[in-house]
Amino acid sequence: MYLKLISAGFSFFVAGVNDGAIGALIPYFIRDYNVTTAIVSSVYGANFLGWLFAAITNTHLRQYLDLGAMLALGAAFQIAAHALRSWEPPFGLFVVTFWLVSVGQAFQDTHANSWVASAVPKGAHRWLAFIHAMYMAGCLVGPFVSTAVASAGEVSRWYLFYTFPLGLGVMNLVLTCVAFRDTLGLQRKSSASEISRNKEATQLIKKTASTPSVWLLSLFFFFYLGSVLTAGGWVVEYLVNVRHGNLSQMGYVPAGFNGGGLLGRLLLAEPTHRFGERRMVFLYVVASIGLQLIFWLVPNIVAASIAVSLIGFFTGPLFPTGISLGSKLFPSDIHSTALPLVFVFAQLGGSLFPIITGVVSADAGVKVLQPMLIALLTVTAISWLLVPSPKTSNAELHQE
Repeated sequence: MYLKLISAGFSFFVAGVNDGAIGALIPYFIRDYNVTTAIVSSVYGANFLGWLFAAITNTHLRQYLDLGAMLALGAAFQIAAHALRSWEPPFGLFVVTFWLVSVGQAFQDTHANSWVASAVPKGAHRWLAFIHAMYMAGCLVGPFVSTAVASAGEVSRWYLFYTFPLGLGVMNLVLTCVAFRDTLGLQRKSSASEISRNKEATQLIKKTASTPSVWLLSLFFFFYLGSVLTAGGWVVEYLVNVRHGNLSQMGYVPAGFNGGGLLGRLLLAEPTHRFGERRMVFLYVVASIGLQLIFWLVPNIVAASIAVSLIGFFTGPLFPTGISLGSKLFPSDIHSTALPLVFVFAQLGGSLFPIITGVVSADAGVKVLQPMLIALLTVTAISWLLVPSPKTSNAELHQE
């Protein structure tokens, strides 16, 4: 049990190292490949397409592959992506690697979340907080390592950073195979049930699509992850161009955001559970809006860095809390179908809004980041209020 929890947490750590480094490296992508902010935003589009592909194929693959096999497949996809990145491929191939890594993350994140939520139902909120804190720990490490590698020497060799997540990815695959060795194979089904696999998958998809709480929670994640990834992806470029910060130093600012997120997921999990998930998440988002206003209106890099860290602290618990709520809202038989759909909407927001920011910034400048973040956080708070409570959802399900 504990080895599996450690493996699940480590897979999130590996994903965090990859995601946390993007914001710090985007200025190097732009300068080394000589592309605009609009063009470099295509990495977010590839990221979304990977999650979409995983969502479409996940339910069908799960009819054939057991839990451990799905997790190992996800780890293998990420290894392939980092192996291609580590030698500075052409920009087109580099963009494709974001598709590969997101497919791998989708397979691992989805099934690790589902397994933790079902394996330890009484303390699920604590263990979900743990694995998502591991993700933020990876996001904290990513900017430190990537900025150190990218800023070393007169000519930046930022691509060498990806040898680091490549090594972690190999460890991730090995740990997954050891921890989940009891499910590292094909699903064991009789020949009669073999015929009905596709039909069963289709029924699960239909049931998921007809569950209102799935769409409402997806809407919340759409705006929430949109705000977080937009902030993390463009904050360095904003501080360099608008606040005139030094690139080699501003690359560490996302680490403050991710460090705050790590502490938030560790320290706020219990208060959030005790005082009510719905109330506390709303208060966290309102606090983040206030901090974002400080970041925008106070023209000081130190104040901005502190505000970014505190925003990370208050938004940190939102992801595991949303997943915990979803595990109570959704019927258990659609968890493996509903959670990927929620993640796809999350990644759609996390890809769409950074792309919009990049495209608009190409003409209006990256200063548009601040009003966009205020708007996104405000809509995040509103969308959270639309998510039903588990009791309401269960009543609806019984009526159905």
